[in-house]
Amino acid sequence: MEVMNKILSESDTKNKRLEFPARSLSAIPIPDGQNSVQFVAFDMQEQQWNLKVSIRNEGRYRKPWLKGEWHDYVLQKGLKKGDKVILTMDEEDNGERIYRIRAERKHFGFWYSIDDQQ
Repeated sequence: MEVMNKILSESDTKNKRLEFPARSLSAIPIPDGQNSVQFVAFDMQEQQWNLKVSIRNEGRYRKPWLKGEWHDYVLQKGLKKGDKVILTMDEEDNGERIYRIRAERKHFGFWYSIDDQQ
């Protein structure tokens, strides 16, 4: 299941956090009474990335953010404004959720995996 498909803004690549789409929160449930949840996502080379989704404690809008090793992921993949990040989740028979993250770059009108180019 696709959790998030987002074209990166400059702030997503420079500010050590990604503005996480609120509509995607249902795939990464935050326990009641808490404002964040940590999870591991595997990239195309099976490298683990420890990520964290946080929401505001106060205010009208939850405004979720993806943090943790996000900035390290940006640096390793060489991500920049206009690149795309796709986060998917598969649920195993035992209920365990497996997350995968991949980055793509548009070249001559087509999206290509950045992982394939490394």
